[in-house]
Amino acid sequence: MLFTAYRLGNLDLPNRILMPPMTRSRAGAGNVPTALMAEYYAQRASAGLIVSEGTQISQQGQGYAWTPGIHSRQQVAGWRGVTDAVHAAGGRIFAQLWHVGRISHVSLQPNGAAPVSSSPLLADGVKVFIDPEGRGPRAGVGEMVQHSAPRALSEAEIAQVVRDFAAAARHALEAGFDGVELHGANGYLINQFIDSRANTRSDGYGGSLSNRLRFLREVTEAVVAVAGRGRVGVRLAPLTTLQGAVDDTPQATYLGAAKLLDDLDVAYIHIAEADWEDAPDMPVAFKEALRLIYGGTLIYAGKYTLERAEAALRDGWADLIGFGRPFIANPDLPRRLRHGWPLNEPDASRFFGGAVAGYTDYPFATQDGQAAAMEEDVR
Repeated sequence: MLFTAYRLGNLDLPNRILMPPMTRSRAGAGNVPTALMAEYYAQRASAGLIVSEGTQISQQGQGYAWTPGIHSRQQVAGWRGVTDAVHAAGGRIFAQLWHVGRISHVSLQPNGAAPVSSSPLLADGVKVFIDPEGRGPRAGVGEMVQHSAPRALSEAEIAQVVRDFAAAARHALEAGFDGVELHGANGYLINQFIDSRANTRSDGYGGSLSNRLRFLREVTEAVVAVAGRGRVGVRLAPLTTLQGAVDDTPQATYLGAAKLLDDLDVAYIHIAEADWEDAPDMPVAFKEALRLIYGGTLIYAGKYTLERAEAALRDGWADLIGFGRPFIANPDLPRRLRHGWPLNEPDASRFFGGAVAGYTDYPFATQDGQAAAMEEDVR
């Protein structure tokens, strides 16, 4: 089933393989996407759908050095180079819209200000990647430091962040993206409103579940108004506690979020499962409950193998499957999976920052193997 076609919103996907968002920290000056990034994404255009690395909707939304933005004209032009390259290679690509909230550092914020969040809570031990010497991404040398203490957004400021998300969606369409994904996972700003222990507000954005989901609802509504329902997906990370975002009743909370997104008729929900070695598995019963509550496309990503992916599709609780690290080292991953070819191993030391090495220099399968596979595909 992984290699069958699928209709997602307004797009016809040639397979059910997703390249999920992965931060690679190789943006140029002014956080502008580069020609090297265009080459990287175009190499991987055989994915059914690519979702870009997180791209900040404003300077306030940035949490790590050398990550791309989508709030300046230069950044939009840079992303146009990426989308043109992907489309020329026959691919489809969504932009992931990102505001990190508190997971930032004063050195990355406008005028050295404190990061913002739902609440003035520090996630102790949660670190961000900065470039204190200003050497740039090609040096590949930065520093991991504790994120800076945040302040709570006022209601007027929340409204501005919602407008920033809408503007970023408009910029993404101008840049040629086929749609957008809202980053509501992994302890970033939307997640900081949703999870009960990251949100201590006493106004209309805190307390009850409906209040904690209000920011997600307002952002989603604003972005759908710009892009249309068939062009908007949302990434969530239920049942995880990443970067200090903890919820007291996570199953109830995220089934509630799924019901909200079903009511808003977004194109998909993208579930980020835990992918570290000793992480607990997400219960199948929870996945089946999501399927009952949410009627759109469900995408799962997190240490999937070909066998696990096929089982998820066959059992009916997933429609598309994301493969993260395998796509870093295997630009032709769908073909390798389909033909059982061995996979290159990624070089983790080159995940963040640098240039070509560990980015666009991973080999494709041999030409002989590709020719044989093409003959087989034709037959």
